[in-house]
Amino acid sequence: MQLSANKLREQLAHMKPMLTNCSLETTRRGQNALGELMRAAHHGQVRTKRHDFEHFQGAWVLPRDLRRDGVILYLHGGGYTCGGLDYALGFGSTLADESGAKVFCAAYRLAPEAPFPAAVEDALESYRYLLDKGYAPKKICLCGESAGGGLCFSLCLKLKELRLPLPGSVIAISPWTDLTLSGESFRTNLERDVSLSQEQLAFYTRCYTQEPQTPLASPLFGDLTGLPPSLIFVGGDELLLSDSQRIYQALRSAGSSSQLIVHPERWHAYLLYGLAEDREDWKTVDAFLTRHLSREQKLRWMRLDNAAKIYPAALRQNWSNVFRLSATLAEEVDTKVLQSALDVTVRRFPSMCVRLRRGLFWYYLQQLNKAPAIREESSYPVTSMTRREIRSCAFRVIAYQNRIAVEFFHAVTDGNGGLVFLKSLTAEYLQQKYGASIPATHGVLGRLESPSEEELEDSFQKYAGNVNASRKENTAWRPRGTRELDGFLNLTCFRFDSGQVLAKAHEYKVSLTAFLCAALMMALQDMQEEQVPNIRRRKPIRVQIPVNLRSLFPSRTLRNFALYTTPEIDPRLGHYEFGEICQAVTHRMGLDVTPKIMSSRIATNVSSERLMPIRVMPLFLKNLVMKAVFDAVGEKTACLCISNLGRVTLPEAMTPYVKRMDFILSTQATAPQNCSVLSYGEDLYVNFVRNIREPELESHFFRVLRDMGLGAEVQTNARQ
Repeated sequence: MQLSANKLREQLAHMKPMLTNCSLETTRRGQNALGELMRAAHHGQVRTKRHDFEHFQGAWVLPRDLRRDGVILYLHGGGYTCGGLDYALGFGSTLADESGAKVFCAAYRLAPEAPFPAAVEDALESYRYLLDKGYAPKKICLCGESAGGGLCFSLCLKLKELRLPLPGSVIAISPWTDLTLSGESFRTNLERDVSLSQEQLAFYTRCYTQEPQTPLASPLFGDLTGLPPSLIFVGGDELLLSDSQRIYQALRSAGSSSQLIVHPERWHAYLLYGLAEDREDWKTVDAFLTRHLSREQKLRWMRLDNAAKIYPAALRQNWSNVFRLSATLAEEVDTKVLQSALDVTVRRFPSMCVRLRRGLFWYYLQQLNKAPAIREESSYPVTSMTRREIRSCAFRVIAYQNRIAVEFFHAVTDGNGGLVFLKSLTAEYLQQKYGASIPATHGVLGRLESPSEEELEDSFQKYAGNVNASRKENTAWRPRGTRELDGFLNLTCFRFDSGQVLAKAHEYKVSLTAFLCAALMMALQDMQEEQVPNIRRRKPIRVQIPVNLRSLFPSRTLRNFALYTTPEIDPRLGHYEFGEICQAVTHRMGLDVTPKIMSSRIATNVSSERLMPIRVMPLFLKNLVMKAVFDAVGEKTACLCISNLGRVTLPEAMTPYVKRMDFILSTQATAPQNCSVLSYGEDLYVNFVRNIREPELESHFFRVLRDMGLGAEVQTNARQ
């Protein structure tokens, strides 16, 4: 049951004599215990993340319901002599939960061990840390109570002195701004204050500084010109009432915007106690942050990017375009820590933690308000996502033994965007589980940073050319087999020595992707020759190779941004030797994979959706048209796809923990197989997935490479 203000006032008055006579060490322990109690009150609503400096500790507090951009730098109270990180995290948790903003708690060094100006120096270092993290000064709000409230203003004075940009706003709760203790309220409220005594404050002053009148210790005596807008709360019965009133008046006289809230019959730092009677003050805080930090965010919604529009229309009852990326760790995955890591990571990726929604004219993605629960592994990977599941959450995170896997409905992102998400999630997990310090490099994004609009853009619209390319392509040959009646997907993984395969590719003077594509086309040619003896009845062999357009255009999008090049051979012209196929693949890739050609293909796709008849066509009619086009020509122009994400690199601090990476595509809607590739460390992983029983393609592919002296370890989930 929550205490009333009157009851709490009685308790504080009863405890005041005992607290006044406590030793400094006892007071410190008590204040930290208070912080732990405040933190426990917000259990499950916030997450904490340590970030220590050379001389002091710090930590992030991340609200589960993140509603604002920007960050609050919280500087705790305690007379500059008390208040460690445990205490700071207490009110820091309250701030994060109430405001919906990220909070960084700086547990600055304490006096008498570290007297003035240590607190100012540490506050400055914390502020610079936030600037280095990419936060604009206007997106930083300083907040503190008591000594921390005064320190907020001292930090502003120090920033002015150094000619550094000032923060966007300040929230000060019962700020101690005059360490000379000269305010009128030391006389008028001497008997009314139920929590502070003049003797305590004088002791704290002696511990902190021998020159209490200096402006960086007592900001009331500084030049307050140009300070940011401030909101000041103070209890009407506390000793430090005058400190708040006088600095408010000084700020206004200096031309700064300031608001003062004096709550009658309240004590020092009353807002920390979370009383129901003080809810109006939190509404004032909320309104102040809306004006000066950022508006509360509504959940984002995003139109599907150009490549994504076909996927919802092409959905089948037992098929959806899903792909998987996974990281295999050295130790078994702790699902509780992984869930915590996911809760943090999804806020950095608003375009991925989404569900699919229907509009009148188009589908769109809507951001989820929380991360999905970690799932258990199915009997096979990339199981189909039902329409109901996609409308609830369009991605999965799966833990199995020592493997972390993510599966995306392809309308959300492509393989490269998904890889950035997996790397960042794994980095967050390793930091939380092992305390590993992992920098935001090699595709790992800082989970505490705000997403940029460039990451969320539809880059197809941005880089469409002025000339449309032709879409005309002939139908390709398709391997066939006995369909798995229960929808089971057979996975076969070949693990090669990447150095050996690359050396063999160089013998043929082609890239690794071209070499593997040629081996796949050679296997398809051998299969067709066995299955179609009459050369005149054979069909072209064509394989799709996705092209990461970020390598051609300066895009940072995390959404879909890939097109295809489609090398082919025509077996009706006769048997192709492997070297010939290599040259055919390389020449096609060389012709297609250029900014000019790809921009014209982007233009072809984009121009269709820009046509007015298409734009105003109701969604149900669009679906019928797109599905008919997809069924008629969408996948029939290629035998299958081979998608190579290339060499996966991680920050050096992650590599001891990550033993393997994998990439798996689902089958196509009408083709029984697909192939995906990546390399990690010394290994090259080639994954085949099929929904038919016969492993003919994998067998022929293996024989092609074996005959060139390239052996592989083979793993499969095939049923006996």
